[in-house]
This record gives sequence, C-alpha cells and structure tokens, in this order.
Amino acid sequence: MKTNLPPAQLKTFQKRLLRWYRAHKRDLPWRASRDPYGVWVAEVMLQQTRIAAVMPYYDRFLKDLPDVEALARAPIAEVLKLWSGLGYYSRARNLHRAAKEIVAHRNGKFPRTLDQALELPGIGTYTAAAVLSIAYDVPLGVVDGNVARVLARLCAMEGDLREPRRWRELANIAQEWLARDSPGDWNQALMELGEVICTPQIPRCDFCPISNWCRAYNLGLTQKIPAARLKRATEHIKIAAAILRDPRGRTILVKDPGAHDHVLFSRMWQFPAVQVARHPETELEAHVCATLGIDSIALQGLPAARHSVTFRNITLLPFLAHVEQLPKLPRTRILSMENLSQLPISNATRKIAAAFLTKQKIRYRK
Repeated sequence: MKTNLPPAQLKTFQKRLLRWYRAHKRDLPWRASRDPYGVWVAEVMLQQTRIAAVMPYYDRFLKDLPDVEALARAPIAEVLKLWSGLGYYSRARNLHRAAKEIVAHRNGKFPRTLDQALELPGIGTYTAAAVLSIAYDVPLGVVDGNVARVLARLCAMEGDLREPRRWRELANIAQEWLARDSPGDWNQALMELGEVICTPQIPRCDFCPISNWCRAYNLGLTQKIPAARLKRATEHIKIAAAILRDPRGRTILVKDPGAHDHVLFSRMWQFPAVQVARHPETELEAHVCATLGIDSIALQGLPAARHSVTFRNITLLPFLAHVEQLPKLPRTRILSMENLSQLPISNATRKIAAAFLTKQKIRYRK
C-alpha cells in the first residue's frame, strides 16, 4: 500500500482538494465562524447523526445557549430538553459536564492543546483534533467514517477499516498528508469529500478533484473498498408503555432506569414502560401496579409504533388507562399531554404520545 507522496505531488494534491472545498463547500451554520464553542457543539452533535438531522437542533441549541458560560449555567434538564429527539443523550450530559469544567478551571476557554482537550468529559481523539484544527489551526489530522473511507480508497486499503491496526494506519496517513498551513480547512475538505463525493455505495468519481491520486479508482476497486463491516445481528424487542389519564386529562411521566433504560429512554422522562414478551398487557399492568402503587388498571390498546436504536428493532406497544387519581411519587411528573415537550423526552416517548393523539383524532372524527 503506497502512502508516501513526493513533496511536489503532495503539495499539488493538497492544493487541488483545498481549492475544490473552498469553491464547493456547503453553507453549514457551524462554518460561519471559527468560534471553538460552536465548532465543539457541532462536532458532538454530528457524532453518529446525519447533518440534515442536526441542523435544526444546532440552531436552537446555539440560540438558547450561545456560549460555554450559558451552557455551564443551564440546568441539565434544559440541556436535555434542547437535545430531546437527537438521541445518544450521554453526548449532551458530557457536553454539559465539560462546559462546567471549562468555566470553572479553564477561564471559559476551550483548551488549545490535545492533552488538555482530552481531559474533558466526552472528548475523544477525533473531537479534540477536529475542534483544535478548525478553531485554532492546530496541525492535527482527523479520522472519522468519511475521512477513513476517502483515505482507504486513495491508498487502496483493503479489509475492515475499524480493525485497530488499520485505523492507526489511517490516523498516521491523515497526519502525514495534513495541509499544515490550513489544517482546519483540510480536515473539513476530507470530511466534505466523503460526505458528498466519495460516498459509501456509489462514489461520484468523475467529480472528484483528487481522483488522479486514488489507487482504488485507478484499479477499479471503489466498490470493494472499504470492505463491508460485519453488522451485529438485529435484536427484536417489544416495549409496552402505559398512558395513564386522570379525570382532568393529565398523565404521568416517570424516570425509571430499568433494564430497558439504555435501549430506549436514555434516562429521559417517559411513560411507565417495560420490556415484554408474550403477554404485553398483563406484563405492563403488573409493572405499573408494582412501581406506581396502583391496585389495578384496565388497559386499552393503542396503535403500535416502530422505533430503532443501533442494532435493536423495537416495537412500541402503547396502552391507555383511565385512573381516578395519579400517584404523587418521587421521580414522577404529572402534566397534560399538551405540555409533554416542556420536559426532556426521547423520540420513542413522542411516538407513544402520538399513538394516543391518533386515537383521539379517530374518535373525534367518528
């Protein structure tokens, strides 16, 4: 695998990609400035999440929490509410913890060195290098999924790119080829190329500014590189949830970190719910009565919904139950269905609520 380029070729290679990026880069909100806070928030949001999904969340987050001081002051519930629906909520919690650390011990400034950045909660090598290179022009190469694919094709690297040895090779190549006079633009150029040109399934090689240097393209291997990753087998599970309604039309949400917590609700506010097997209604009734101290309930089935989290394919089974009085217990909130969005809730909880609203509309039309 050839990775070393003569200095003159490397310079031409870098100029070609940078010229393409500066002419064709997408107008993304986090590219409007080199403010480290905005770059950092964007990089965290973009972990395991597509750009199109991130855009409205990013704008709303920066509007309400425009700087690291505002983020550090905000209650975690407010941060989670702004993050609600974006998923992978540990990212938001770590972002909040890191902001407090920056304000308390680093004069409100994101660190300028790799070692110091890596000390912050939730900051790994990729995020640290991305923020430092884009915000401060620190000469650090980055490797994410898009960059790894671009580099692998350029070098015709076969095999599983996530295998530790190959990933280290990619990191070394990224650092070796880094345009040190423009590290931020260079890293973003590789990311952009992987996002819009050097795509996983059908790369647009005819439009690639650096195809002359691509060994996979020249060898006809772009469809074989990178090698397909072995996927974990899909796990199918069922979650039954209870929407309890009192005579005033209010419902109850709980914070109930049970066995299903890491799968579905991410320690957000949720309807009482439990993973079920063969008898969802019976199992849910037993769970609700045991955890909320209710003697008995009559559950009415609502439309099921689908939900996916990583390798888990989840069937949501909502049930409605009318109760005379909602219990007032620790880690519970009583509120109207219209006010659910005032609390940090997951997309799964939104889908459960939507099943109830759909049923109500059907009844109203009848």
